[in-house]
Amino acid sequence: MDVNVLAGIILIGGFFALMMIKVPVTFAMLISTFLSMLLIPGTNPTTIIRMMFDGVSNFTMLAIPFFIVMGEIMAVGQISDKIVDLANLAVGRFRGGLAYVNCLDSMFFGGISGSAVADVSSLGSVVIPMMEKQGYDREFSVGLTVTTACQGVLIPPSHNMVIYALAAGGGVSIGQLFYAGFVPGIGLGLGFMFICFLLGKKYNFPKGEKMFKDEKVRWMGKDENGKFKFGPCMGIVGKAILPMFTLVIIMVGTGVGIFTATESSAVACFYTFILTYFVFRTDKIRNFGKVIKNSLKTLSVVLTLIASAKAFAYMMTRLRIPEAITNGLIGVTDNAVVLLLIINVLLLILGCFMDMAPLIMIMTPILLPVVTELGMSTVHFGILLIFNLAIGLCTPPVGSALFVGCAVGKTSLESTAKKMLPLFAVMVVGLILVTYIPFFLKPGLFGY
Repeated sequence: MDVNVLAGIILIGGFFALMMIKVPVTFAMLISTFLSMLLIPGTNPTTIIRMMFDGVSNFTMLAIPFFIVMGEIMAVGQISDKIVDLANLAVGRFRGGLAYVNCLDSMFFGGISGSAVADVSSLGSVVIPMMEKQGYDREFSVGLTVTTACQGVLIPPSHNMVIYALAAGGGVSIGQLFYAGFVPGIGLGLGFMFICFLLGKKYNFPKGEKMFKDEKVRWMGKDENGKFKFGPCMGIVGKAILPMFTLVIIMVGTGVGIFTATESSAVACFYTFILTYFVFRTDKIRNFGKVIKNSLKTLSVVLTLIASAKAFAYMMTRLRIPEAITNGLIGVTDNAVVLLLIINVLLLILGCFMDMAPLIMIMTPILLPVVTELGMSTVHFGILLIFNLAIGLCTPPVGSALFVGCAVGKTSLESTAKKMLPLFAVMVVGLILVTYIPFFLKPGLFGY
């Protein structure tokens, strides 16, 4: 057997074999990389080490720690409570109002944190008990929270888009990725709200309580005597608008060229710091060390994954595995529709077993040549890849968002997954639209 073929079998087969015996992803990639390297004559171990350092020593990579710290600051700043209040003010009074609130607050918060797991853990702890108290099925409440949270990886800012841009070789604009994810993310949220409307009619969801006795008072800002008064609703809007301005900083800053993606993440992080510790004062400055400690834990996991995946990707390129897969897929069919369907199915299956960050690093160099051969842009493929893996976040057996949601809501994985089937259908429809209709990735003037 050819040495390169044997090394490729050890690289890919060894990786999946190690994963099956529950070796952490980072170590599975590193062990299989070094074992395959030993078979290749003239390969220096220092080359693999250098590749690992190259994977994380990139200026663009600075955006990731800033986004992670920003998310931690928002968690201690109880930003999720303010987002839930705003969503409740907008749609909470309708039948099935809390289900709509769940969808809407994930749109708002996902656009700020950019993390599905952060969305589930913070918003879920607030919304799931509220829904259960009003009479919603607990498993449905958890399932809705988990699936809507996956909007967070599509609606900017998303550190996964930064990881994809690096995996694609640095030639992809992070700003264009941000804007391309906006419409699919919002559209996904609206699709969830439509399903909640249909389910609300079928199962007679409870009607939300009015926040004020007189609806006119709430909307007109007047008291019972007709005198103009801003009232509680203006306070709710004001408190929620301030943290949501973080999204404006990132989107407008990168869109009009004021900031790079890295600079906008730093500015947004500083802005949330000011909001939490000096405006809302929901945490004490002396506790900021805990925020940094938690951020470093998350960052260490992300960066070690990226470093090991970079070495793994280098060895795949050295063994010409991406080229072989490209030729194999194109050899199956030259029909673009069928090829994209195969790619989607492949990514959905892999997303059920692996986390998002390593899959982005591994699959991007493999599949990017295939889709560029079909004429697909790198931005389009980036959103396609992230959308697929977002579905993987809420699918068993390794969906991290699903596990966190079940832990927060105290439900079983199996019963929750059954209640999520209509919501999965919405995500699959959205994926098909994004795959075959690039128009949905072009929000007005900021399309690519």
